[in-house]
Amino acid sequence: MAVYPAHGVGVIKAVETKSIGGIDQSFYVLEILDNSMRILIPTKGSKNVGLRAIVGKTEVRDVLDILADRTVELGAQTWNRRYRDYMEKIKTGSVHEVAVVLRDLCLLSVDKDLSYGERKMLDTAKNLLVKELSLAQDTEEAAVSRTIEAIFS
Repeated sequence: MAVYPAHGVGVIKAVETKSIGGIDQSFYVLEILDNSMRILIPTKGSKNVGLRAIVGKTEVRDVLDILADRTVELGAQTWNRRYRDYMEKIKTGSVHEVAVVLRDLCLLSVDKDLSYGERKMLDTAKNLLVKELSLAQDTEEAAVSRTIEAIFS
């Protein structure tokens, strides 16, 4: 199991060798759990693209603490600027950054209506977290989803 930025948790199905420009290169074949998408990731550059292991049980607590943090100041950015900033955080692949995006968007939704793009991003961030945290804790996704919803209720 591995996490690929902005796509979520996947299973490394194989390591394949492909000839590109006459040079043989090896690739991880990653199948994303949510949608069965297959992604080829160069084995040499896997860290550079953000491929990482699922977080450990100890990091789950840190993620839940980020979600519960209410001391953050939400800036007065326009929705499209916020969207770009949040998309950059999701693309890092960091579970902590994804948690920040989910927290900020949930808090923002209390004060104002989110744009369509922000609502989709909120769903994406939640789905990414639910999948990874459920695997990290070896628990049902529904239980993790309820835990996250309880934090924001």
